[in-house]
Order: sequence, then structure tokens, then C-alpha cells
Amino acid sequence: MDIHTFQNAVLQGIPDILPGPKPFDPAVNHAPKRKDILSTEEKKLALSNALRYFPQKHHAVLAPEFAEELRRYGRIYMYRFRPDYRIFARDIESFPHKSKQAAAIMLMLSNNLDDAVAQHPHELITYGGNGAVFQNWAQYLLTMQYLATMTDEQTLVLYSGHPMGLFPSHSGAPRVVVTNGMVIPNYSKPDDWERMNALGVSQYGQMTAGSFMYIGPQGIVHGTTITVLNASRMKQHPNYKGGIKLFVTSGLGGMSGAQPKAGNIAGVVSITAEINPKAAWKRHSQGWVDEVIDDAGKAIDTALEWQQKNTPHSIAYLGNIVDLWEQLAERQIDVDMGSDQTSLHNPWAGGYYPAGLSYEEANEMMAGNPEQFRELVKASLRRQVNAINKLTARGMYFFDYGNAFLLESSRAGADIMNKRGTFRYPSYVQDIMGPMCFDYGFGPFRWVCTSSDPADLETTDRIACEVLEHIAAGAPDEIRQQLSDNIHWIREAGNNKMVVGSQARILYADAQGRIEIASAFNKAIREGKLKGPVVLGRDHHDVSGTDSPFRETSNIYDGSAFTADMAIHNVIGDSFRGATWVSIHNGGGVGWGEVINGGFGMLLDGSQEAENRLRMMLHWDVNNGIARRSWARNKEAVFAIKRAMEAEPRLKVTLPNLADDALINSLF
Repeated sequence: MDIHTFQNAVLQGIPDILPGPKPFDPAVNHAPKRKDILSTEEKKLALSNALRYFPQKHHAVLAPEFAEELRRYGRIYMYRFRPDYRIFARDIESFPHKSKQAAAIMLMLSNNLDDAVAQHPHELITYGGNGAVFQNWAQYLLTMQYLATMTDEQTLVLYSGHPMGLFPSHSGAPRVVVTNGMVIPNYSKPDDWERMNALGVSQYGQMTAGSFMYIGPQGIVHGTTITVLNASRMKQHPNYKGGIKLFVTSGLGGMSGAQPKAGNIAGVVSITAEINPKAAWKRHSQGWVDEVIDDAGKAIDTALEWQQKNTPHSIAYLGNIVDLWEQLAERQIDVDMGSDQTSLHNPWAGGYYPAGLSYEEANEMMAGNPEQFRELVKASLRRQVNAINKLTARGMYFFDYGNAFLLESSRAGADIMNKRGTFRYPSYVQDIMGPMCFDYGFGPFRWVCTSSDPADLETTDRIACEVLEHIAAGAPDEIRQQLSDNIHWIREAGNNKMVVGSQARILYADAQGRIEIASAFNKAIREGKLKGPVVLGRDHHDVSGTDSPFRETSNIYDGSAFTADMAIHNVIGDSFRGATWVSIHNGGGVGWGEVINGGFGMLLDGSQEAENRLRMMLHWDVNNGIARRSWARNKEAVFAIKRAMEAEPRLKVTLPNLADDALINSLF
């Protein structure tokens, strides 16, 4: 399709003449059928809700078609309206637009739905099994039309995928405000989501899916590399004799697909179990995993051979993770590090597959007999934990990787609790990312070159490296290791071939690093050293964007871990400090009702206005979280916020006074 035909298709929005039905493509990785949860009256309501996007003249054709989709898939996706053009991160100038900021948003949401990036592209799901950009294709078409026609004096409001409309605003306001799944707190259980999503009134935006900031598995590979690297530094197996370590985990769909690549970069041998053949082979074809093996014993033997060679290597075990863990335990293999990154935030609808069933059998039972499926998942979690416990007793270091593994295992009755009534294993945020990164303000800063030119990405890599090297020269000892790791990362980023979809990069940086890198990008755009604008963003898995007691804020110990003020403050503050778009979600990597997370996107165009915005917003976006963490008495955060106040006299943060533990203990 040529560029003019593409632009005209975007501008027409929902077509007045019905397009022909789209055949179901079995070659594409599709979302599993959702369970039949609606009553008859609710199904009628879901159908009425779907038909409101279309004039009444089309209802006689569309009503039975949408009813059949609801019956067959448990959702109304409106497959007929999936566009004929390929969706991907085109050059920003290819998108029809009146606002450059709106064009950047079109580029970003298109990247989220690229077949090479999205987990279930035809169901508009980017990752995590249910992390959606939109609920149906009518929402996509209407949103693209709004973005293509809006000006810098309007703001588009998106309500769980539904484009509420364009509202008058001003050039300093966000161009788009996104909410996903923001339901009344008492209605945040998994079945509540199933029901509301089937009705077409709410969706699970995950973290960076529904906020248009997903950049493929690269988005988590850096954090995974930092995690595995520091886990390896921190803990030694009693039988460790030097050389390459063994890391065992699971999950290759969406963000978890970063694990084997990160293992290679961190210098370990890894086995990652994956039950879905399409997900495993997709990562292999993209070069993210070295080989795929469908026999657990052979996968273990191959890993041991690579350990003998003292060479990093990644193996995808095509099978169930429980079978792998049980063989490792039975053979008493010395596993150095273990974790899990299946989508256990979504255990009953495709996030975790029970042992003893094929992938196809499990999908059938998930929809046809959900109660039996639920019991099998629980039994598998108990078996998995038993095998892990045997290996940790021998010296393996196991950590929860923020996917609700510990939480769902405890709910399944697994032997996962210690005598104090808390989890026997730490979250990786508690042991690694919290004290080493988040408390100091380091988090997953990211950028996208909107020219979609690899040469621009190379230029930004070089600029970012130069900025970090300059900062490192005068940095305090407390953050030298973080800066050193990130300088190494960005030097090698191009060599590791991590780009999938948009020309994007991720780099862990603190407020100073983010501001100075962004300012250098803005200058390079102004001077013509970059061919196009740059979009800034971050994963919500960061210093201040997310309140999540089982992940991002799991190292908050003052009793406030279950509060969500920080995430709300973050997105409000970003809104009036210059973000191009902002988002707030219920749900994320640990589940619906378990987390509130906020995100942003910002366009740099080389202007002085962009310079002012980036300095105001990035400073707040990081230091908001450090302030909350310092008030929780996290010593690293106290250090970081004091340093921030010295650098910016207008910043004045309430600091905690430390109580004497002996005095407290003497009173109870």
C-alpha cells in the first residue's frame, strides 16, 4: 500500500461502507478463548455496546457477526475492521497529522500493534496475555482518525481503549490522556475484569501496552540484565567452583522474551521454559534465544555442556516449566539462580499453563471447564514450588521476578511462606532493583527515534554514552557501579541487536542522567544531527510511576506499600509539567487490582519549549518517587533526595527522623 492510500485509510476512520469479513489467520499467535462469563442479558448488553460505534444501517449485518465472535472467542474484537495496511512504526512524517505530537503518538501505538512486536496482534494485545492497546478495531480506527485530525489546541481522552473524543485545551497540555481499568476498588477481582472486558467497558492496559510505550522485549532486557548480573554478584552456590553460572526461568512471550538475551549479556547459561511453540520459535527467529529444545533432559544436558565450555548460551525448553524444575531437582543439578516470568498476574486466562496438558488441551479447558483448569494451575504451582524448595535447600538463589509468582503460589497453598508468615523468597526489587536502582533514582528511561532510521539510533546511543561518561567523572561512590554498568550497556547496545519494531533504546538513568541525555538529544535535533524528533518515555516499572506492593514498591517497609498516592501524584505532576501524553492504569505486571501505575510520553522537537518541558517534567518524574522512598526510611533514597535538594534549591522535601529501635522495643 502506498503512502497516500495509507493516509487516506487513517483519515476515514470507521468506514461508511462495510469492508469484507477478514479470514481468521492461524499463522498468527492469537489470544486464547476467554471464558463464558456473561449472562444472557449481559451478552445482549455487550452486543449493544459494540454496535454503538456503527450507524444503524449496518447493524443487521454486524449484530450476528459480533454475537458469533462473543460466543467463539469470549470477546468482540470486530475482526472485519482490522485495516488492510501493515501496522508498524513508520517515519513520523508518514502519518497524516496537524500536530507533530499527535503523529508521534500514532507512531508509538502502531509499534505496539506491529506483528513483530505484539503478542496477539489481531486481538490488539501487546504482551502479558491480556495487555491491550484497544478492546476492538473500531476503537483503533477512531483513535487514529482523531490523532490525524487534532491540533495542538486539543486533547484526546481515551477511556480503556475507547476514544471519548477531542476536547479543547492548549499547547502546553497533554495531547492524550489515557486511563485503563480504573474501576471502583471493590470490583478489581479477576472475574470483574473478565466481565467488564467482555462487556466492552474496561480493559487491562498492562504497563506499557495501553500507554503506547512498549518497545518490544528490549524494554525489559536491560533491567533483566542488571538483575541477573547483580544476582550473580550477590549470591554464590555452595558448590560453585568458578566459571559460568546456570540461570533457570520460564516465559518467552512479550516482556519475558528478554530473559535469554539478558542471560547472554550477563554472561550466564540460561534455560527458559515456554509452553507456546509460536512464542518460543518467534524469539528464536528474532535472535533472542540461541536454540530451542523440546526435551527437558536434553535441555539440562545441553546447558551443562555449555557450562563446561564456560561460554554464555541461552536455551528455550519447549515444554512445561514444572517438568523442567522437577527434573532439575530429581537430578540434583546445581542451579545457581532461579526465577519465573510467566504471566501469573493472569493465571486463569493464559498466563500460566498447568503441567500434564498440552498447550492446545489447556486452552480448551481454560474456556470450557475453567474451574478444573483453575485447580490444575494451583496443583502445578504447588509442584513447582516443591521442586524449587529442594534446589534452594542445596544453595540455589531464587527470586520472584515481579510476575506475582509468590503471591499466586501462596494462594494456591504452596509451601512458599516462612515461619514469620511472609514469603520465603524475596522479590528482585527487595534484593536488587530497589536498593541498587530505584532508591537512587535509576530506572528504565527510554527513547524512540521517530525518523525510524537506524542511523539516528546509533547517534543517540553515542550521545547518551558521552553524557554518562561525563557524569561518571564527578559522580559519588554510591552510584559509580550503576553508571559503570550503564555505560557498558549503551556501548554494547547496538552490537546486541535488540531492536524489534521501532528504533528504540532503553537505558537505566537517574534524574540527572535523564535530563542531560534528553537535553543533548534536543540540541542534536535542533542542529540537524538527528533526522527527526525523539520520543522520551519509560517503563512504568520505575522509581515513581508505580505503586505495587509485590514488585515496584516491595522494598517499602513503613506500612504504606498498599497505598497508591505516589502513582497518582506522578501522573498529575507529569501532566502539568509538559508531558505529551500521560496514562494511569489499574493493573500491571502483577495483576488486576494489585497495582496502580502511571506512565508518560514526551516529544522532543529541538525547540526551547521542549527544553523547558523536559527539565521540569523529568525532574519531577524521578524525584517524586525518591521523596516517597526516603520518607519510608530507605537509606539510599535519603542519600539521593538530599543530593537532589543540594542541586536544586527550590526542591524542599520532608525528611524522616529515625527512631531508636531499642526505645520502641522496650515499650511492647
